[in-house]
Amino acid sequence: MAAPTRRIIVLTEGHSDPITAKTGASVIRYCEQEVLAVLDSENTGKKALNILGAGPSIPVIASLDDATDADTLLIGTAPTGGRMPAPWHAVVREALQRGMNVISGLHEFLADDAELRALAEKNHATITDVRRNTEKNVAIGQPLGDDYLRIHTVGQDCSTGKMTVTIELDKALRQKGHNSKFLATGQTGIIVSGEGIPIDCVVADFVSGAAERLVLENKDHDILLIEGQGSLAHPMYSAVTLGLLHGCQPQGLILCYEVHRKTIGGVEGRKLRSLSELKVAYETVGRLVHPTQVIGVAMNGRRLTPEEAEVEKDRVREELGLPICDVCRDSADLVKAIENLRESLRS
Repeated sequence: MAAPTRRIIVLTEGHSDPITAKTGASVIRYCEQEVLAVLDSENTGKKALNILGAGPSIPVIASLDDATDADTLLIGTAPTGGRMPAPWHAVVREALQRGMNVISGLHEFLADDAELRALAEKNHATITDVRRNTEKNVAIGQPLGDDYLRIHTVGQDCSTGKMTVTIELDKALRQKGHNSKFLATGQTGIIVSGEGIPIDCVVADFVSGAAERLVLENKDHDILLIEGQGSLAHPMYSAVTLGLLHGCQPQGLILCYEVHRKTIGGVEGRKLRSLSELKVAYETVGRLVHPTQVIGVAMNGRRLTPEEAEVEKDRVREELGLPICDVCRDSADLVKAIENLRESLRS
């Protein structure tokens, strides 16, 4: 993960929940030592844990005056459409006037704003638009082979925890001595790990090429854990899901879902496809380019008690006949599934 060199205030003003503010929540979860505070005047006095589900010691503050030693303002939300709420521009201007660097994962590039850019230059600050990229190559499209293992997380929906699953499995594999690596394909993963490709902001023709390049540049690792984006069944974001799937040519897929979610995020009234349907869909579409299979299921059980989680696991095992884990509680069965797939490809 990124070295602790930043002193970050996470801006979530008025949008402080684990889904809308998933960027801020994940940065707090994986870079907690770098985060000084969360800025949300509506929740002042609470801890980040109370509103974002992570950061039990991180305070929620009302203004930049409450953390004067901070050097970085992080835009902590990932809204549909990727635009910053209008009232936040004043906070960003104030941060730049204080000489603070600004990091944004939005589709709206803050550095394209002439006023903000001038303030940054005047006060020796930087504006980092994480989604800005220069990807301009189509995929070569040749088989990537089986000399190294590629595991890709795919979803029943958006915001089901694909990034978290990928990071946690990478951590668990490395703890067992495997030469693995997490490959970030979204703004939050890039902010956490310090590298990657913002795949949902790459021009459509170059999505598969960008994914392919990311894999090829890291093939010196035995196991690559490739962060997924969107869902094949999501009418807004399926294009990036498909391009990423074909570009990284995974041999193994981990199907991610959130328990109790019934409808597609951001699409009123459209029910989620079943895990069984999506298992077939991902395998069928993936195999058009490279042999692949769903080897396990990652359950987002944040709303469940441990007892309820075990009941849900039994249900999914019965439905799919696959190992299932809530990786924030236990990843052992999925790690074993990855190890088994690697051994089968070697034999």
